[in-house]
Amino acid sequence: MPPTINPTERQLVFTSSQAALYLGVSLATIRRWTDAGHIACYRTPGGQRRFSRPQLDGFITSMTQNGPVTSAESSQAAPARVA
Repeated sequence: MPPTINPTERQLVFTSSQAALYLGVSLATIRRWTDAGHIACYRTPGGQRRFSRPQLDGFITSMTQNGPVTSAESSQAAPARVA
């Protein structure tokens, strides 16, 4: 019997809702992070956000290396951008 593959393991493009589930945050948080430039995304011709898996994984990596920005730190320093 072939191994079961989680759909996110092979998914290349995520909607905002799917990205929120993948990162374990709310949809509103994904919107805030993209508007603030914390996570890169591209827009469809209709204006909807789309995320590649490497973009999301890069964001996760940057958060584990740099640690989350606290509210006190965010008012003092500009957050690092993920390309």
